[in-house]
Amino acid sequence: MEDPDSGSVRPTVNDPEGLLKRSRELLDLFWEISKPERDTRLRAADKLLQILKNSGQTDELQYVVKRLVNGLSHGREHARTGYSATLAQVLSMFEELSLKSTLEQIKEKHDLQAVNKKQIRNVAFGNFFGVLALSQSTRLHKEPEVLLECIKLLQTLAQYKDHLRELPRKTMVDILSETSEDVFEEVLLNALQTDLTSALSSPEQLELLLVAMQKFPSVIKPAKLKKLLGTASIICKHTLPRLVEVLKTAARSVKKESILPSVALDLLQVSLREDSFEVFWKEAVISGLLSDTPGPCHYLAFRLLGAALPLLSLSQLQFVLSGEVMKRYGEHVVSAQLPERFKFSPEMDVYVSSFLQSCRDPDKQLAVILAFTRLTHQGSPAVPSFWKVVEHMEPMALKQYVGWLKEAFCQPQLENCLEFSTRKQRGGPDATVQNETCVFRFRKWIIPRLISIVENHQIKKDEELVMDISRFIFFQAFFETKKATSVIPETRLSLSDPLDQNTRSVTTFAFYSLLQYLSVLPVLGDCAESETASKRRVLGVMADGSIMLESVETLMKKMKKSPAPEHTAFQHLLLIVGIQIFKAPEDSVELLKDLQSCMEKAQAKKSKKKKKQTESEQEPHWVEVVVEILLSLLSQPSRLIRSVCKTAFGRICPHLTQPALSAILNVLDPSNDEEESGLVVMDEKEGERTKQKQAAEEDEEEEDAEKEEGEDEEESDTDDDDDGDDDEAMEEEQEEVDQNFRLELMKVLQGQNVLATEEDGSDDEEMDDEAMMKLDENLATLFGEQKKKLQAKKDEKERLRKEKTLVRDFKIKVLDLVEVFLSKQGNSTLVLQMVEPLLSVIEKGMSSESGQQEADFLRRAADIFRNQLCRGKQYCREVEGREAELHEMMERLIGRAQKMQDSSVSLYYFSAALYVLKVLRGAMKESDSTQTPAAEVMKMGKADVERVTLCFKDALTSFMTRRKSPLTGDMFIDLFNKFPVVCVNLLDTAVENITAGVREHQQGQACVMVLRALQSKEVKELIPPSQLTELCRKTTQQLLQCLQHVECKNKAVLEKTVKALELCHFLVKTIHTQNMEVNLDPLQNVLTSMNTDESLQKSGKREDTYWSVMKLFGIQKPKVEKVKKIVEEQEAPKKKKKGFLPESKKRKNRKKPQVLEGKEAAGATETAAVEGGVEGGKKKKRKKNKKRKMSVGDEVQPQPPAKMAKIQSSQSKKKQKKKKNVGGETNAE
Repeated sequence: MEDPDSGSVRPTVNDPEGLLKRSRELLDLFWEISKPERDTRLRAADKLLQILKNSGQTDELQYVVKRLVNGLSHGREHARTGYSATLAQVLSMFEELSLKSTLEQIKEKHDLQAVNKKQIRNVAFGNFFGVLALSQSTRLHKEPEVLLECIKLLQTLAQYKDHLRELPRKTMVDILSETSEDVFEEVLLNALQTDLTSALSSPEQLELLLVAMQKFPSVIKPAKLKKLLGTASIICKHTLPRLVEVLKTAARSVKKESILPSVALDLLQVSLREDSFEVFWKEAVISGLLSDTPGPCHYLAFRLLGAALPLLSLSQLQFVLSGEVMKRYGEHVVSAQLPERFKFSPEMDVYVSSFLQSCRDPDKQLAVILAFTRLTHQGSPAVPSFWKVVEHMEPMALKQYVGWLKEAFCQPQLENCLEFSTRKQRGGPDATVQNETCVFRFRKWIIPRLISIVENHQIKKDEELVMDISRFIFFQAFFETKKATSVIPETRLSLSDPLDQNTRSVTTFAFYSLLQYLSVLPVLGDCAESETASKRRVLGVMADGSIMLESVETLMKKMKKSPAPEHTAFQHLLLIVGIQIFKAPEDSVELLKDLQSCMEKAQAKKSKKKKKQTESEQEPHWVEVVVEILLSLLSQPSRLIRSVCKTAFGRICPHLTQPALSAILNVLDPSNDEEESGLVVMDEKEGERTKQKQAAEEDEEEEDAEKEEGEDEEESDTDDDDDGDDDEAMEEEQEEVDQNFRLELMKVLQGQNVLATEEDGSDDEEMDDEAMMKLDENLATLFGEQKKKLQAKKDEKERLRKEKTLVRDFKIKVLDLVEVFLSKQGNSTLVLQMVEPLLSVIEKGMSSESGQQEADFLRRAADIFRNQLCRGKQYCREVEGREAELHEMMERLIGRAQKMQDSSVSLYYFSAALYVLKVLRGAMKESDSTQTPAAEVMKMGKADVERVTLCFKDALTSFMTRRKSPLTGDMFIDLFNKFPVVCVNLLDTAVENITAGVREHQQGQACVMVLRALQSKEVKELIPPSQLTELCRKTTQQLLQCLQHVECKNKAVLEKTVKALELCHFLVKTIHTQNMEVNLDPLQNVLTSMNTDESLQKSGKREDTYWSVMKLFGIQKPKVEKVKKIVEEQEAPKKKKKGFLPESKKRKNRKKPQVLEGKEAAGATETAAVEGGVEGGKKKKRKKNKKRKMSVGDEVQPQPPAKMAKIQSSQSKKKQKKKKNVGGETNAE
């Protein structure tokens, strides 16, 4: 017989049929069906259906249905959904399951009458999801009786709106839409009689009626409808007021969802079927929905407008799109520009886009697009100039639309537009706007719209349309029609209002933007001829302008014979200057002459060039003239010109001379900012830019004015605050002229005898009206002059700021030329002249406070210097005769690096010095078979090794001895990696500073330098074995001194210790591997002494590095016993005692703390303390004061209650204590 105390043994269970396993699997599936993850629920439902299908047992099927019905009232939403969907699938798959019995089971389990108030929500949801499962089983229409019961149950559930909201009514609509006409007429019509009669009471009931009318028109005829509603049609004067209320209710119900209620769309379709659309739109939408305050009702009107577009005829579209709804939509677009406002325009874009995709009628498409284009606010259309929906227009409609835009630009008939104004404007002084302003805003919108049509590659268009738009913008930017001619189609459209200078400027810059896109645009079309033309015309559509100048044609012929890069450069420049001739004829003609002269000089033969040089040595080289032309072109704000200049400069880079490069670098020189900043940008360009800025400012002011339309009182308070800030700024500006202004004010007041004096005593005298008026005039004049002075100072300050911005933008463009030159001609000797100018730019930018634009300029300059110059694959290799100059430059750069205040700037100077040293060394040639690798590494080219070593040794000493040095250890590590010869010469200095460094940081960096040097393969090849052994011996001695008496007081000491230990690890490993004669015992003793206090027993970077070093000496890290084992040893004897419960009861009966005496008291105290600690560890929820009492035991006991003291005697207490102690010992045994 088996001993029961030996342990419990689970009995073996026989399950030959696998019933228990399958039951366990079913239970797990029910858990997964109720999980929040949708995919998990679907997988569990599929698996459950598969199990039921394979088993074929009726009992199991009934059990599953019961469990699913029970889960319909689950407290979690995801669980209810999962159980309902699974029940629907089960009912659909197993038709032997009766829907009637399932519905009765649902009603019985989720009885609405027998449930309490707390569970009414879950029970209501249980009934609803049960009906939903029956309807989704696709069997409900086959059993009319069950269908009728479901409808009645849904009608009952509709009363619980607080919980179910409108779900029952919507489910009724869904069931109704899937029911046959016979079943509806015979079974459901009488049941739904109440709902259909009260259809005008709620959106759900009205939708039920509309669905029934649409689904069963032969059942609900006008006569039947008249019995239900009292009218034969839905849309009539009798029903419109109630329909408006239903629509408003529906609009508020979908406020959060932002969707179109289905009842509204059904009403719209009913109005179209009943030929009462205009009545519905005027009375229900305009007079009804729009009469409400801006909000959900207005948004419903907008959604009805968007949804109605595919359903309306052309005349109906024109009626809707020219009415009050469009005006209100325009007001919303203007007011919604403020931040944190709801914006309906993206939703309207979706409606219009879907309409254009579904409707292929060009007339309807054009009508819709024109309607939104004519919706204007002070002349500017409400839709953006770049409107993505245009890409869905048919080519014919698009062509007509472009023609309308061109005609509207020339002859803007604003009276035909649907002009709207905001509520604030209608009641304010800005109600009327000048016609010139409206025309300017309208034209300014049309030009970007035309350009967007060209630049949007999704729009279906041909090359003829693109060229038509380009010619139109080109003509309007640079020409005026004096007389119409058939040769130029653009002259046929005469301007009703002449173009002002702002419009001309906007059109000009728009044309340059368009030309930038056309320069890379391939020939449009799908045929093979278009593909071959695209391959042939490399320059894109812009090549059509090759007939502008004869020089370009000549160049093209010469390029075919002998192509040269400078030919392409001159071709681009001639084209771009040829375009400029329409803008600035005089300057452009001079530039064309200069370019033609340069082109002739560049094409001349070398012999002729030599003769010309002897004749006229003072003439500048043609490259210098071209560079000056490029700089003048870059001063203009045009992406096209910037791109052309960058491309042209890349073609003439090989011919660049020193004066030409100096002209570029002089622009970037920071010392010329104060003296020549005004000379960088030409006067005419400044005038053009000023006009552009003025136009931009006017646009911003207009946009701000539009945004202010929707502002409230809070925004006016913000304006007041801004005015206050301006006043404060004006007060600061007044400080300098305060005295003069005071004197003038005193004169005015004294002239009118306003200031009272002690002699005349005129405090109480009053001035007459005439004197008061005169005083007011004088004060107004004085303050007006003062305000003009302050405004003039403010304008001057703004002018200087704009000028500085233009100069900085110009310098950013000039950096393009520098980058192109470094990438194309990185091996040129001229690159050496760019080192120090670029460094001065970086140093000036780092030291000055800069805004975003100057930060971008600095970042760009630093990136070019670091990546294109210092790290470039190509570098100058011809230094013959310039060795002394380069050595001086290197020493100068190292000296500047040591004098910098910022390490980041010093890094650039140090990198430049390494670049100069790389130039001096030259290219590393492939070594011969007879030449050793060490001899190849020793080669330093034209560099003076002693001079270079002395220069960098001084820098290294400065870094190690100065407390605040801008140099860093990474700089010297980079030097060691790139130039091993210099590294070998500086290695002794680095070793000495392991202990001689002025601070712990320098000492740690010295360790890192020595470690990286010893790890370098090239350095090892350069050092003889004997010298390497001596170096290891010196390093060991330095580490002995460095690691003695180390106390990690701060982070610097800790980092130094870690780096020293890393060096120790590599050094000891190297000595052991190569069997060097170096005594490591002192080092081992020092390392052992570091752990005398066992402070290195923990885990960490310092500790791990230390023990990796000690492992090389054969000393392993001692294993520390886990604390968990000690706790188990302490708890082992405690678990045997189980007599603590009676001990806790003794505290209630204690009366005096001196009851226990002698050894018994002490023993009891110890026992209570031990047991209290064990029990306290097990029961964490017990209060702290109880734990404290249990741990103290009987020595500190609270006084028992008075009632217990009276009942119990001292003798009974002693007996109870003895019994409890005996019981505790027995239990412990």
